[in-house]
Amino acid sequence: MNGRGPGAWKFAAIVSALAGALIPVAALAHGQDAPKPGPYELLTRWEFDPLFILFAGGASWWYIETARTVARKHPTAPWPRKRSGFFFSGIAVMAFAVMSPLASYDGVLFSVHMWQHILIMNVAAPLLLLGTPITLLLRSVSSKTRREIIIPFLHSGPVRVITFPAIAWLAFAATMWGSHYSPLFNAALEHSWLHSLEHMLYVTVALMFWWQVIGVDPTPWRMPHPVRVLYVFLQMPQNTFLALSIYDTNRVLYSHYETTLRTWGPTPLADQQLAGISMWILGDMMFLGAVAILVAAWVRHEEREGKRQDRILAREKAAALADSEARA
Repeated sequence: MNGRGPGAWKFAAIVSALAGALIPVAALAHGQDAPKPGPYELLTRWEFDPLFILFAGGASWWYIETARTVARKHPTAPWPRKRSGFFFSGIAVMAFAVMSPLASYDGVLFSVHMWQHILIMNVAAPLLLLGTPITLLLRSVSSKTRREIIIPFLHSGPVRVITFPAIAWLAFAATMWGSHYSPLFNAALEHSWLHSLEHMLYVTVALMFWWQVIGVDPTPWRMPHPVRVLYVFLQMPQNTFLALSIYDTNRVLYSHYETTLRTWGPTPLADQQLAGISMWILGDMMFLGAVAILVAAWVRHEEREGKRQDRILAREKAAALADSEARA
């Protein structure tokens, strides 16, 4: 940690200044009538989200500096590049979801808004967790800090409550239903700052949910593999019901999309139906993919456990044979 203080302050000042300078730009860009998307528009219409820049910039700086600390402390066992790759892939997916030229159409097309949320909750969040930031933190600090501060915090009452699998599962599902069937969704379309906060809410509940599934970082609750499979599988019915409820509605749910003027693309109702179908098919495919990965991990775990038991039995048999030969 030595020598990093001035750099941290400089980095924070630069990111804060950049985010502050971009707030008016984001406020003007978000929700504006967009031209018909073409190659030029899909290359140039980058939309800057100041809150995301602060979050992603701060998280990236912390991860890089902490990985360097681990490399200095453990030169023979530096931080795995694979974990860094997962983490920064998650940051990249989030950046694409909220700031890419495609994302600039989220205030014009509900279907784009839906793809955005699917990427954030079902792709970016698992990738960030596969980067194992908690394990990185634990490896970077002293054993005393681990023992007296971090481990007690991870097992504290509030953390145990918000990470309890049933609560994390319900928070994920409730956020999806509550955000789509409450004034929040339309208000977020009208106010860019609220839209950014909505994204932060989605990231938070997604991290809560997938933390229990990934199971690589330390967690107060360690679910067995069969429970993990069921935990993810049960998200599929609620995702399907929500998606079909959006698809089957014969009226436009959000006045923002109904009153946005454009001369291209699907009608607001057809666009809403496309959003519902996207949530249904893409969401369920991602949950099914996660279930398949979990089942494969379960099988590998059982194979390793079977081999471990075989080794124990072999040692016991060898010890018993040696004992009987000694007695003879």
